[in-house]
Amino acid sequence: MSLLVTVLQLCVALLALPAHLLDCLGLWQPLSRRLFPHLMAKLSMGYNQAMHGRKKQLFSNMLEFAGSTVKLKVLEIGCGTGANFQFYPRGASVTCTDPNPNFQQFLKKSQAENDHLHYERYLVASGEQLAGVDDASVDVVVSTIVLCSVKSVEAVLKEVKRILRPGGAFYFMEHVAADHSTWTYFFQKIYHPTWKCLLDGCHLCRHIWKDLENAKFSDLKLQHIWAPFNWRPFRPHIVGYAVK
Repeated sequence: MSLLVTVLQLCVALLALPAHLLDCLGLWQPLSRRLFPHLMAKLSMGYNQAMHGRKKQLFSNMLEFAGSTVKLKVLEIGCGTGANFQFYPRGASVTCTDPNPNFQQFLKKSQAENDHLHYERYLVASGEQLAGVDDASVDVVVSTIVLCSVKSVEAVLKEVKRILRPGGAFYFMEHVAADHSTWTYFFQKIYHPTWKCLLDGCHLCRHIWKDLENAKFSDLKLQHIWAPFNWRPFRPHIVGYAVK
């Protein structure tokens, strides 16, 4: 079976041969970082349409985690184009972070369209290194379709726990690996190398729920769902929140 998977991976890679060649030469990543925000600006619209109900439900209880301050303090890891802003409660103070500064032109558009929020600052930073954020300084941290592409999920969750105040919550919505006995997982393995190359390091086969369980939050509300997309390898998702 492993030989078959390898052969099929090579077949898929041939379809994206120019990108793989540029990647070998070290040229694809800088090009991808410029192009990726344009792609995500289009894809995030379709994703929000398909997942609108799930996102609305997920973020519906955010205000329960407001601390003693007047405004709910939210930090979003990998905010990208700002696709989640419409779901945040009115008056929330939002800190945006993303390692790719090329998203800022799209982020400004989303901020203008969602003036019910207060935008505190924008940090060009990875989820693993949020040194510009103080310990126990935010009520809520958000990550949607981000943990699939970070270098270390464990390191990100460590930072999340550091910056969350006691009793604060980490909200997540992430695509994950399917059950290993399914055809969906079989095709995830086949597409994975090329998918990772083309889409800024995104992994199709991560078991992110295990990282969340190992992070030892005080409470973890996690649900496995099948997202309503036509492309099956992207359908397995986890959604929920974890309390520090």
